[in-house]
Amino acid sequence: MTVYHFVGIKGSGMSALAQILHDIGYEVQGSDVEKRFFTQQALEDAGIKILPFQRENIQPGLTVIAGNAFPDTHEEIDEAFKRGIPVIRYHKFLGDFITRFTSIAVTGAHGKTSTTGLLAHVMHAIKPTSYLIGDGTGKGVKDAEYFVFEACEYRRHFLSYHPDYAIMTNIDFDHPDYYANIDDVFSAFQEMALQVKKGIIAYGDDEQLQKIQAKVPVVFYGFEEGNDFQARNIVTEPTGTKFDVVVRNNFYGTFEIPSFGNHNVLNALGVIALCQYEGIDKEAVQEHLKTFHGVKRRFTEKEIGTQIIIDDYAHHPTEIKATIDATRKKYPERELVAVFQPHTFSRTQAFLTDFAESLSLADRVFLCDIFGSAREHYGKLSINDLQEKIEGSQIIKEEDMSPLLGIENSVILFMGAGDIQKYQKAYEELLQRHVSQ
Repeated sequence: MTVYHFVGIKGSGMSALAQILHDIGYEVQGSDVEKRFFTQQALEDAGIKILPFQRENIQPGLTVIAGNAFPDTHEEIDEAFKRGIPVIRYHKFLGDFITRFTSIAVTGAHGKTSTTGLLAHVMHAIKPTSYLIGDGTGKGVKDAEYFVFEACEYRRHFLSYHPDYAIMTNIDFDHPDYYANIDDVFSAFQEMALQVKKGIIAYGDDEQLQKIQAKVPVVFYGFEEGNDFQARNIVTEPTGTKFDVVVRNNFYGTFEIPSFGNHNVLNALGVIALCQYEGIDKEAVQEHLKTFHGVKRRFTEKEIGTQIIIDDYAHHPTEIKATIDATRKKYPERELVAVFQPHTFSRTQAFLTDFAESLSLADRVFLCDIFGSAREHYGKLSINDLQEKIEGSQIIKEEDMSPLLGIENSVILFMGAGDIQKYQKAYEELLQRHVSQ
């Protein structure tokens, strides 16, 4: 039996796929840079071997699954080509793999990881379901009936997939290093929609998604009248959010989620709509929605001293607004402090004013230097350009996080898709010393 070797195994999708193949009985190993990533803990827990990048890793008997961040000139991929060893790109492999199941792709500019996590949690508890979540979580179930997975629009990679269903959470302009404008993004989602085989569950309050054409039924969900699935009577409670669901103007049921903010209600509504369409028991869905505690790096909380510290992946202005909204709903009495690290120079440039507007919704703003990426190491602007647009904001450095110490009874919101965790770790260590004195 072949051994699957993952080039870039610490990538969020790659890590999850490696776990799935391991769970269903394949031999799996991989390689990556030595730097520690939050995705590797699950690999280590599963006993999956992680090697440093080197040509010598490539041996006969392997099938190489190559991460999308690495070019064909990468030493291991190049070696595989020279030796005639099969090399399959991540999205191509996944596109073939999903054909074994009733597949449900979750896609959209924002909310796809949280929605995939929620759907996977509910489905896995009710039916044999394997799942791949973009926070590096993967679970393979032998004889699974369903496969729930996150489908990313970046570089149109999701066009490798022909799923049975798609949940489309929204269409927004992002990845300005690849997409030209919102029309370009829409064209990618439109092409994806035409590849769906059974049905699309789409957020109906999104003007772009309203224009989607498909060969299969499109079921809309949202807050506004006219949606097939509508959330009404939304109530924020100390433990989460409660809301009624109306299906084509008929009361369907009352649901509860242990999270806050309208975006989390919408994620749940998309899951409810998919499950209803597939004939999955409503009472079981109600029960399991209540027990979902989120995905990695999405509103992950801890309390140290008088401060609540939250880690969140928000890296687009729309996501920052949603995260701040959820924080306000959960902690209405506390001062809200945003610590933000922009992710990529092209995104910072494209959304400079939008970032300033969304971050200004916090009571105080601290900014970290722009995080480049494997694709983009530098740009023409700096963090000072964003600071100039946010009144009262300060730049903060990993080696001195002390400006956050004196803000008592606050929520400190660390947001970003780069290595914002190193700032959070430095602050938590400083805060622990301060509290224990």
